[in-house]
Amino acid sequence: MSLAQRIQQKLSDAFNPSHIEVECESHRHNVPAGSEMHFRVVLVSDAFCNARKVQRHQKVYAVLADEMAGPIHALALHLYTDAEWAGQAPASPQCMGGSKG
Repeated sequence: MSLAQRIQQKLSDAFNPSHIEVECESHRHNVPAGSEMHFRVVLVSDAFCNARKVQRHQKVYAVLADEMAGPIHALALHLYTDAEWAGQAPASPQCMGGSKG
């Protein structure tokens, strides 16, 4: 199971989302080929109702504590309730680090 699949499974189990996307964006960064370090997550769940943005992020970080302590280097989070979800989250900006800049 890839790290992206593991992230998706853990978040699905914890938040019962109506929509989830987990995208490995490592290929867009200056890392070795095949790396799984940079991720973009779009998660829509009513588990985020009445939670501020920081609280939503904290909930996700708690579920992914092991991954955050190890293989994940960057995690872009787009977290919505069902009522907030408009069907699309913003794209990640281009990486300007390393030799890409």
